[in-house]
Amino acid sequence: MSIPQSGGGPITHHDQLAQYLADGCKPPETWKIGTEHEKFGYCEDTLKPLPYDGPRSIKAMLEGLRDGYGWSPIEEGGNIIGLERDGANISLEPGGQFELSGAPLDSIHQTCDEVHEHLREVHEIADKIGARFIGLGAAPEWSHEQMPVMPKGRYKLMTDYMDHVGTHGKQMMYRTCTVQVNLDFASEADMVQKFRVGLALQPVATALFANSPFFDGKLNGHKSWRSRIWRDLDAARTGTLPFVFEDGMGFERYVQYALDVPMYFVYRDGKYINALGMSFRDFLKGELPALPGEMPTLSDWADHLTTIFPEARIKQYMEMRGADGGPWRRLCALPALWVGLMYDQSSLDAATDLIKDWDDETREGLRVAASVDGLQGEANGVKLQDLSAQVVEIAKAGLKARAKPGIGGMVPDERHFLNALQDSVEEGIVPADELLERYHGVWNGDISKVYEEFSY
Repeated sequence: MSIPQSGGGPITHHDQLAQYLADGCKPPETWKIGTEHEKFGYCEDTLKPLPYDGPRSIKAMLEGLRDGYGWSPIEEGGNIIGLERDGANISLEPGGQFELSGAPLDSIHQTCDEVHEHLREVHEIADKIGARFIGLGAAPEWSHEQMPVMPKGRYKLMTDYMDHVGTHGKQMMYRTCTVQVNLDFASEADMVQKFRVGLALQPVATALFANSPFFDGKLNGHKSWRSRIWRDLDAARTGTLPFVFEDGMGFERYVQYALDVPMYFVYRDGKYINALGMSFRDFLKGELPALPGEMPTLSDWADHLTTIFPEARIKQYMEMRGADGGPWRRLCALPALWVGLMYDQSSLDAATDLIKDWDDETREGLRVAASVDGLQGEANGVKLQDLSAQVVEIAKAGLKARAKPGIGGMVPDERHFLNALQDSVEEGIVPADELLERYHGVWNGDISKVYEEFSY
């Protein structure tokens, strides 16, 4: 999750809210790619999650990376809770999930190099302290009570709130991991087109990256339990946002939606102030109960936008949020998929044509089907395996048109990063299917085998 935002002055007029989003518009030649991925850390001998503190811990990982690889520490309340270096940062999810938020980069080649370097550094520090990391969409065995709690103020507030608004919020916070990509837009119209494609096609990403068939030490009946969790987390801030597909969608329409999402907190002087369930609309009038008489800043608005969790979301860029965390190849495949669809106009138009006749029922039906059945899912006659095959082909065309070379020009473009997805659509097999095959076969029902075979 995001670190506190900064640098925004006072809000004196409502138009500043939409303008904040519009200020993210960039000409295509300056568009960047920002890849984020999370992973679970655990003790190599006990297979239990890493605690925050101690010789074998999340804190030891952060300090090892700081001391060994030139990362600068980020602290809260005297505790190291993140790192930053060269436009990238490492942050902690509530249960200690280790997240790399990559620097804004020009190509998938650079993104994959960044991922590889990060995992190498993490592996070297983990080896020294007897830890390992694994990429899965959900913790396969660990209970909520076994998960550590990171010393971050916003997480304490959120934890206390989750049971009041849904049934799966704490599962999301403490026991899930994702990979996502952040992309730019050129204009309001470009944002709207990308937002619609992104929301409608998130089930393709969910299906292709489904990697969480285990939870609480048993089968859960879903290919992506992580996706299932998001469906019963907090209806006020999650979902597929039907209004995005209506006439009149734009920055201001998203502002109106965001203003209706209840607040979590206000960040002041290094501390999170409880604003749970309060209204940013009241804040704009100086009537926020948590800070009576005080007016919000653009930093407060930026913070509030990080507490909204639809399948795709906008800030000053767009986030694609539908995929489970997973193995190394798919950490590069996820940005390749969306860049291929979004950063070439012909491909974006082709993707738009795929979804233009879908209604809310179809979009939501595909979301559920992807969670339960992966590529074998379907809704209203749309089969996810067939749809995914079309989407991957469109993405390949987009990457070919981008023509971003790698390895000193020896590789002409970025299409090969989609190879893992191409294999999936041809075979109908995603990571969850591989896990289930092993569980029913050579593992003989022993989920703990996943650590040995699938850790980084």
